[in-house]
Amino acid sequence: MRTRARIGITLLALAVAGALAYGFLPRPVPVDVAQVTQGPMAVMVEEEGKTRVMERYVVSAPIAGYARRIDLDVGDAVRAGQVVAAIEPARSTALDPRSRAQAAARVKAAEAGVAAALENSRVAEAEAALARQELERSESLRQSNFVSAQALDRARSEVARTQAARSASLHAVNVARFELEAARAALAGASGLQAGGASETIEVRAPVDARVLKVVHRSEGAVQAGDALVEIGNPETLEVEVEVLSTQAVKIAPGSRVLVDRWGGDTQLQGAVRIVEPTGFTKVSALGVEEQRVRVIVDFTSPREQWRRLGDGYRVEARFVVWEGADVLQVPAGALFRLRDGWAVFVVDGGSATLRPVEIGQRAGLVAQVRSGLSVGEKLVDHPDDKIRDGVRVRPREP
Repeated sequence: MRTRARIGITLLALAVAGALAYGFLPRPVPVDVAQVTQGPMAVMVEEEGKTRVMERYVVSAPIAGYARRIDLDVGDAVRAGQVVAAIEPARSTALDPRSRAQAAARVKAAEAGVAAALENSRVAEAEAALARQELERSESLRQSNFVSAQALDRARSEVARTQAARSASLHAVNVARFELEAARAALAGASGLQAGGASETIEVRAPVDARVLKVVHRSEGAVQAGDALVEIGNPETLEVEVEVLSTQAVKIAPGSRVLVDRWGGDTQLQGAVRIVEPTGFTKVSALGVEEQRVRVIVDFTSPREQWRRLGDGYRVEARFVVWEGADVLQVPAGALFRLRDGWAVFVVDGGSATLRPVEIGQRAGLVAQVRSGLSVGEKLVDHPDDKIRDGVRVRPREP
């Protein structure tokens, strides 16, 4: 009996000791578990962009004047050489009674100037004739030694002077006549408009076959030389303009594949980078931060039928593929953490977390490429906190 009692007491003591030991053992830490996978992976640069017509023409006013009303509407087709706008002489000058009176006065002044120039020309002609006669007499008297050589030289100089004065007077007559013609032309235009006659117009024509994209100056009114009237272009020749950060633009090369999303259609469009502009510009973000950005121009490679409903100035989301692989070993980026100068993960092995250094390559948002240290199918601790250390017992968290 005593032996049995001792055995029972011993077993009871062992059970109590085991229960106490189990009670003081650390509990497994609940963790989120991720898995090492292998498959396609792509590194992308995502930015918002907008469509624009490749060849856009701004038809502007060649002269200052009064533009007639433009009857074209957005979307209308125009042919090369078709008149898109007509410009008359500035009505503020032509129809102003005061200006018309001034133009009439300038005609009379020009007529008087012509008459004065003609009289001056006659005077110069008479002086030149007199100088020639004096020179002839001086030359005959010089042969008889009745006048000195100096007097003969003065006579010759006087002939040269009067001839130059005569030529100048003839030029003055021509200038006065030109001024008279200009004054009469201005008065004739003003008189024609005052009487309700049609004025001479300048026709502005379309340079190419295209469609109207924007009517800048529809109603009739005064325009200055160089003012935009109509914008035209071919809406079927679209490209995408994307402004990317300069630090991202250096990773994008001409010919890179581009995925166009969120444009309103059901399909994902394909594109290719045509040019990365070599100059950047400063842009202030919505948060008030100055950013250096670069324009990247993308051409659509998808069939026209897939994006035919896109127009000029439509918003799109562009994703530039800067690196991609078809069979890449990868892990969730949340499982990685810094370990000295490299990276590491906690591998779930037999209910414990095992620290393991890894070498990573490309990173694409939520995943990263693994070059060495892991194999397909291994389970990792996702987003490890300060409770996770090498050898700590862990258990998958209940979903």
